[in-house]
Amino acid sequence: MLHADRLAAFVALGQRLAALLTPASADELTELTARARNNNPWFDAPNVRAALDGIAYLLREEPLRQWAARYPPEPDAPRPVGVVMAGNIPLVGFHDALCVLLSGHRLLAKLSQDDTVLMRWLLNELVQLEPRFAEAIQLVERLNAADAFIATGSDNTARYFEYYFGRKPHIIRRNRTSLAVLTGRESDHDLGLLGEDIFRYYGLGCRNVSKLYAPVGYDFTLLLDALQPWHRVLEHNRYQNNYDYNKSILLVNRVPHLDSGFLLLTPSAQLVSPISVLHHGAYANEVDLADQLTDVAAQTQCLVSAGGLYPGSFPFGKAQQPGLTDYADGVDTMAFLAGLE
Repeated sequence: MLHADRLAAFVALGQRLAALLTPASADELTELTARARNNNPWFDAPNVRAALDGIAYLLREEPLRQWAARYPPEPDAPRPVGVVMAGNIPLVGFHDALCVLLSGHRLLAKLSQDDTVLMRWLLNELVQLEPRFAEAIQLVERLNAADAFIATGSDNTARYFEYYFGRKPHIIRRNRTSLAVLTGRESDHDLGLLGEDIFRYYGLGCRNVSKLYAPVGYDFTLLLDALQPWHRVLEHNRYQNNYDYNKSILLVNRVPHLDSGFLLLTPSAQLVSPISVLHHGAYANEVDLADQLTDVAAQTQCLVSAGGLYPGSFPFGKAQQPGLTDYADGVDTMAFLAGLE
């Protein structure tokens, strides 16, 4: 199978997903999302739809062709590449699968137990569109046959991955989170958009904002008012349980915080916040902000600001819509695969 064939298959997959999200396919989508939620209660219909829509967006023909053209079309020798996929948000492992298969290598995928339904369904759809992919895709429990590895996990599992995979070419990803910069000049509309970065996937993704950086003296009630439309997150019993638990911890320990009724905002030096909690820190001026962000750059997945005006940031509301070149942890997966020659 040539590069052009692989590319055409992924374009067709994007079109398949776009069609699935139309009213004409409502019954099929409802059945798929129900199965996904039965497997993982966090994967409710709005979040599954958001994940599928994001992948359909990635697989638009022209951007996909332009991205693929940056890399060698064919490997000298296709390699079996083991991919340990995460399952914290729906289909989070798809970009790695896309890179391995489009680059001409063979995919050995170890799926997360939290995301088996959607990943199996999506890879099966790809094979239905291009049957020759059946020889290039294998779902496995062990990765002994792999010549290279891409593994996503926590800081703890990263040590495990290093021990087992460290002697072969590898990308090993660790804990990261995302941050937002506030200036005090944001409109209510801007602040409302930030809700997508905070609450989409219930805050479980590394691209979810878990900490805010705001000027000294910033009035956070403006933000909490703008986020009120997201109160529906409390309809999920697991989110509600986390909110109730974390609220009780803050109250018992007398930790200063603001409470919107569904989100707890508290000052903290920590980057990663529990579900339903958002940390914040203060900066005195732009130099102070730049210094603080530099100190945590290695733990930052992405940064957001109103309109994307802060250097290197996404606009509010776009953290969960990465493009093809927005590689996890900033490591170019396609360049890594091209280097396996």
